[in-house]
Amino acid sequence: GRMKRAAPRSTLRNLIKRHKPQLRLAANADLLVHLNFLLFLHRLAEEARANAFENKSKTIKSEHAMVAAKVIK
Repeated sequence: GRMKRAAPRSTLRNLIKRHKPQLRLAANADLLVHLNFLLFLHRLAEEARANAFENKSKTIKSEHAMVAAKVIK
C-alpha cells in the first residue's frame, strides 16, 4: 500500500504562496521542497547520531541535534 502524506500537497503549496506570493510555482515545486526537507532531516539525524556516538551516548538527545543543526547550517 501507499503511505499517506502527513500534510496534503495543497497545504504545502499554500504555505509557500503565503510566504512568497510573488513566486510562480511549477507543478512539482512543492514536491521538490518536500524532498529537500526530508534530505535535511536525514542529514540532521546522521549528524546527531555521530555527535551522540562521540559523546559515548546510546541515545540521541536534543543537545546532539542542536550541535548537528549548527554544523549543517
